[in-house]
Amino acid sequence: MRRSSLLIMPIAGLAAAGTLAACGGAGGSGDDGAIDVVAAFYPLAYAAEQVGGDDVNVTNLTPAGQEPHDLELAPSDIAAIEEADYVVYLKGFIPELDAAVEEYAADKSLDVSTAVDTIGYDSTQVFEDDHADEHAEDEHAEEDHSEEPASGTEEEGEEHGHDEELEGTDPHIWLDPTRYAQIGAAIADGLAGLDDANADRYATAADEFTANLTELDAEFTDGLANRTSDAIVTSHAAFGYLADRYGLTQVAISGLSPDQEPDTQRMAEVAHYVEENGVTTIFFETLVSPDIAETLAAESGAQTAVLNPLEGLTDEQTDAGDDYFTVMRENLAALQTALGAA
Repeated sequence: MRRSSLLIMPIAGLAAAGTLAACGGAGGSGDDGAIDVVAAFYPLAYAAEQVGGDDVNVTNLTPAGQEPHDLELAPSDIAAIEEADYVVYLKGFIPELDAAVEEYAADKSLDVSTAVDTIGYDSTQVFEDDHADEHAEDEHAEEDHSEEPASGTEEEGEEHGHDEELEGTDPHIWLDPTRYAQIGAAIADGLAGLDDANADRYATAADEFTANLTELDAEFTDGLANRTSDAIVTSHAAFGYLADRYGLTQVAISGLSPDQEPDTQRMAEVAHYVEENGVTTIFFETLVSPDIAETLAAESGAQTAVLNPLEGLTDEQTDAGDDYFTVMRENLAALQTALGAA
């Protein structure tokens, strides 16, 4: 499996951070001299806290227990964005926030997607590969009849095909520890542009953040090395980066948005995949209803378990002192059980 360097900072991320350098000075606008940072949701707020330390005050716009996709900005949120020294967000994840950043914080913000290589989400690829294998087997078994295709085959394929194979860019960057480290480095550069007196402190903190993520990455690589399956079936398509990093195959019941309802064809396709590939676990999330996952599990005889996309923490997790690293290690344990690597 691949293990790329965590220390490569993409040029795009440096350029985004460099936009802030013209505003550089010593310290921020907070009453305590700290830089006021507004972050869109938990993993971005957590990265800012880890990199900024005591030199930043971080405001997370998404409250604990709330799905960030559903965030509606209050007037106080708009004011916080306008008054902030630095805004960390992910363009396209919360459209209402994108508009606010463009109007009030265009020259003091970091879109973290510019700091990493992003990947697209193709909702049909897994099933197309399966169908291709099935068709190859059929053609081999019926090669004597290959000259005449079955009546209606082409029309049937057109009728049941998906209109859009590529549904968009997967935003869940932080689930790949290597990319998350690059986000931390981009934040450090942005903070240094605002507060050059503490630039070395931000760089050191970013290096420590990267070291911790390197350790986590190694735990995932080693922990999944002896798995007997690569398939993870999830309630929504939040795990593309995790799958990409560790050589897994994500099969999502619904799309990139957790609010997207799967149609009957999609449910049937996933159920068929579960049965054909011996999938034992259907994953659901902490901030989204488990109903769809439980329905599919009941139909296929699989069990359900939590795989957390870490878009936010619940109140209980916050009270327990959980953070990105504790939740990711819980994810690893769940994957080991589901994939036969425990």
